[in-house]
Amino acid sequence: MKLGIILETKELEKSWNAFRFAITAKKKGHEVKIFLMGEAVECEGLTGEKFNVDEQLKKFIDIDGEILACGTCLENRKKGSTDACPISTMVDCVEMVEWADKVVTF
Repeated sequence: MKLGIILETKELEKSWNAFRFAITAKKKGHEVKIFLMGEAVECEGLTGEKFNVDEQLKKFIDIDGEILACGTCLENRKKGSTDACPISTMVDCVEMVEWADKVVTF
């Protein structure tokens, strides 16, 4: 199955769980893409005492997970593209939704 995940929060536990879900789905053999929107574009480097989002993000990338990041949202925060979070567009988000069999939003 092809799973699209739209992540719109940098709230530690929610974003940590979104990446854990993505990792678990990949390990079960599903194709998974994550689109970071709004404050979620700040997930790279995000850590907390209990919830290390950055660690989960890197684990997802290490198993060939694909992450797209809203370019406008990055620009609004004066952030640029990174290897982990390349600049993408709403067209990319729509195409991910069209590609996916199911879409999950966190």
